[in-house]
Amino acid sequence: MEKTRIAVLVSGGGTNLQALIDAERAGIIRSGEISLVISNVKDAYALTRAKNAGIESATVLKRECRDQSDFEDKLVSLLDAHKIELIVLAGFMSILSESFTSRYKRRIINVHPSLIPAFCGKGFYGLRVHEAALSYGVKVTGATVHFVNEIPDGGEIIMQRAVKIRKNDTPETLQARVMREAEWKILPLSCEAVSKEIAKQKRGKLAMKSAL
Repeated sequence: MEKTRIAVLVSGGGTNLQALIDAERAGIIRSGEISLVISNVKDAYALTRAKNAGIESATVLKRECRDQSDFEDKLVSLLDAHKIELIVLAGFMSILSESFTSRYKRRIINVHPSLIPAFCGKGFYGLRVHEAALSYGVKVTGATVHFVNEIPDGGEIIMQRAVKIRKNDTPETLQARVMREAEWKILPLSCEAVSKEIAKQKRGKLAMKSAL
């Protein structure tokens, strides 16, 4: 059975993309392969990471699209052309519409830098999440990988990992530790789990066809 074909959508430096690339090389991701990287930012360093890893990449810029629908149509065209079966949002700073997410039900996953349902939803991204965690004085934070639906950070949780907050943490030190101890661990593991399930579904469909 062929591996599940994965597209990673990015907007920035691509540290989570790098974690996925490293995990595939290490055999942590066995059931899937990163086949495409798409960025909505022309000079995102994540594109350089993709090039260095020999992964095909593309950009879709909103300013070059008529509207959200046109933007998402261009994404769909790329995903279809590369026969993508799983989409990973790894620091992709663009909200996707219900029309898009429903097209790929249980085929889009996202990593969020908190223990959902804490510090999530509209307006919670990047350092803002860690600033909120420190402001509230919580003792434990972490990261969550979840399926993506039309509600920001509202999809079914796949995996979580907790990270203790230290006395002298700043948003920056907390962000770095959450990435290192949680995001870069559970995103590849979740990617493998979902890729494996997709591959299992494909085997089931093939078995049904063979039986007919």
